[in-house]
Amino acid sequence: MTAAVEVRDFGFWYGRTQALKRISLAVAPGRITAFIGPSGCGKSTLLRAINRMNELLPGTRHEGDVRLFGESVYAPAVDVVQLRRQIGMVFQKPNPFPKTVFENVAYGPAVNALCGRAELPDRVELALKRAALWDEVADRLDELGTGLSGGQQQRLCIARALANEPEVLLLDEPCSALDPIATQRIEELLVDLKREVPIVIVTHNLHQAARIADDAGFFYLGELVEFGRAEDLFARPREKRTEAYVTGRFG
Repeated sequence: MTAAVEVRDFGFWYGRTQALKRISLAVAPGRITAFIGPSGCGKSTLLRAINRMNELLPGTRHEGDVRLFGESVYAPAVDVVQLRRQIGMVFQKPNPFPKTVFENVAYGPAVNALCGRAELPDRVELALKRAALWDEVADRLDELGTGLSGGQQQRLCIARALANEPEVLLLDEPCSALDPIATQRIEELLVDLKREVPIVIVTHNLHQAARIADDAGFFYLGELVEFGRAEDLFARPREKRTEAYVTGRFG
């Protein structure tokens, strides 16, 4: 089976600072893959390298490769705008556009010409349903997305990403600004969504990673110390540094 995302001997630099050192791993379809590790260990850098968001910063460079379903995302002919449509991204803090709920979700499909104007309402409804938000906002589509609760805003951002029909969904600490109830809703949503789209999540919350991840990678000082099935990494880690981190002895 072709990996959804395959990282091959990937290194990354911010100027002279090396943030990632020869990372290799594979993200499987139908699964949630979690990147864990202390702050500054490189996990978010790798996440943003998958859809080349790091290139928005000056002075960066990379070596190695990242492949999306077998195709290099760093190939010269790759359209980066199209790539970022294929790889959805949800950030740490909810960031809905200052537009209506409907316009937030419809924006991507309209700009990317994924469907005609007449089909937009159906696409918006489907995306909101996939994000487990439709029942809460069906009668509020003309209200500003910024007026929703924090948890609803984050699900709106997930719906906005899903409306573009991404091949992979990336999430960078999506629950760090949310209360426990909203966090639980997001976690349940991600477990349901993995059947439709492979998910990669960066999280500092080890309990969250243990609850929802199928696979997990532990990063430390720019290195991938250990990668494998999440239940093995948390219950039977192979590396002493992994064991020390997941048992709370550092980090």
